[in-house]
Amino acid sequence: MLLCFPQEDGGPVLGSPYQQRWPPEVPLREALPRFRIEAARCPDVVVAQIDPKKLRKKQTVNISISRCQPAPEGYSPTLKWQQQQVANFSAVRQSLNKHRSHWRSQHLDSNVTMPKSEDEEGWKKFCLGERVYSEVDALSDNESLGIDYIKVGFPPLLSIVSRMNQATVTSVLEYLISWFGEKKFTPELGRWLYALLACLEKPLLPEAHSLIRQLARRCSEVRVLEENKNEEQISALNLIICLVSRYFDQRDLADEPS
Repeated sequence: MLLCFPQEDGGPVLGSPYQQRWPPEVPLREALPRFRIEAARCPDVVVAQIDPKKLRKKQTVNISISRCQPAPEGYSPTLKWQQQQVANFSAVRQSLNKHRSHWRSQHLDSNVTMPKSEDEEGWKKFCLGERVYSEVDALSDNESLGIDYIKVGFPPLLSIVSRMNQATVTSVLEYLISWFGEKKFTPELGRWLYALLACLEKPLLPEAHSLIRQLARRCSEVRVLEENKNEEQISALNLIICLVSRYFDQRDLADEPS
């Protein structure tokens, strides 16, 4: 190991470890053998003493490698079904990208006010509606006479999702996955998860990569815990797992074909 240090007036700079060992008047050809001896005494491999706890505090992305739980018996999707869903999803993404500029230029209805990217609770209410957000199971008779999007949530219209940049897409996806981690799966949630996945750009950022894996695992957990085995809900959960694993190349999370 040959270490070189800048020199001033032909001698080592103050603070050099060689300052006391090698006086300036020593010829270079005499010093080189001594450098070789010093280098030979250095270990081939040096291991830094690092405290893992300090690194863990600074880590910003955690990616779990745990797999999804298997589908309940009789509910595992076929390979043909999974391939068809991936093809449909790919077509949706291509159409969205092709017409994004058009839909972004369309005026939103006067009752649509998109929350700011950092407004987590605002986005949960916007996407899921106050009814789901507040965990109210049913609409009253008066509410069922007309659609109140404040209460039932705004659907992921193209004119809305086309206005969301990647930072907002990732943030809203994180908000809804966080919600889903403690709440039940609903059609409103499913529609928005599908739309946000359609808006995610590839290659995935590390944050998005971690989020969609978390989403797929949560879907597999809910699928196993589904008591009534509602076919429509299990199909929706299967769809999300399929897209994460097969479209976004997280193959270790894929369902084994039935």
